Amino acid sequence: MMRLLLWFILVVFPFTSVANVYPLPDQNSRLIGEVQKHIVQKGEYFQTIAKDYDVGILELMAANPDVDPFLPKEGTLLLIPTEMLLPDVPREGVVINLAELRLYYFPKGKQKVYVFPVGIGKIGSETPVMVTKVKSRIPNPTWTPPASIRKAHLEERGEVLPAVVKPGPDNPLGKFAIQLAYGRGSYLIHGTNQKFGIGMRVSAGCIRLSPDNIEWLFHHIAQGEKVTVINQTVKTATEPDGRKLIEVHSPLSKSKEKQIQVVNLSKKDRKFMDQYDIDTNTVDRTIMQQSGLPVNVGLFQSLSQ
Repeated sequence: MMRLLLWFILVVFPFTSVANVYPLPDQNSRLIGEVQKHIVQKGEYFQTIAKDYDVGILELMAANPDVDPFLPKEGTLLLIPTEMLLPDVPREGVVINLAELRLYYFPKGKQKVYVFPVGIGKIGSETPVMVTKVKSRIPNPTWTPPASIRKAHLEERGEVLPAVVKPGPDNPLGKFAIQLAYGRGSYLIHGTNQKFGIGMRVSAGCIRLSPDNIEWLFHHIAQGEKVTVINQTVKTATEPDGRKLIEVHSPLSKSKEKQIQVVNLSKKDRKFMDQYDIDTNTVDRTIMQQSGLPVNVGLFQSLSQ
């Protein structure tokens, strides 16, 4: 009866979630948020839990590697990855870190950062690294699938895609699209008509957001705002309280056959890890686990739980 009542409330009084919003730390700090904990209830699985907390399903899996994402046992304690280090780029406009499958939005003049889980390009159709800007905002977009996508769709599903898909429930771009001034302008940040794919590598190169999140971003972002797309697998930070933090994500595979990728460390990463007060054993373990959670690797400070 309670489940029926809840369903009625959600249908009659729908609500719009607005990503995860955090106070913006000062320039000497990069740590935002905190890890949340969730006890699995009967009938829940990672897809529904990820949606409830507005996080990506792959990041939820990385934070809980020993839990079956499809049949998590009732009563299992999950870590929700809502604590993170800001990417090491200027805090302007939109920043998308492909390795995290996250989009950060830094509204001008506000000490806040909004974090959205995103779907990105699949293997063979990778989303490119770029620094660009918002070219246009398109409500109720039409979709003109390129010949390559129409051919692949026919081969994989035996279905013929129309040359143009008009706005509506069958349009995979959803109700809103933000066009980027990159190349021929074919890269979009857009919504979706699918119930899955957020926080996964599923697109033909565009950046995919949930319907609620793209609607919010569409109405808040301005034409000409900066958009930065990076692929930063490792993030490090020395916090004002002395903590030495490292956050490691799984590198994006470039081959379907080779799914396990080696974490490549930059010169800046190695310099951070070569400091005298770094626990190298914890560093090695963190790189191996690739949990996507900030871990304290300092010898003299411990990350608060």
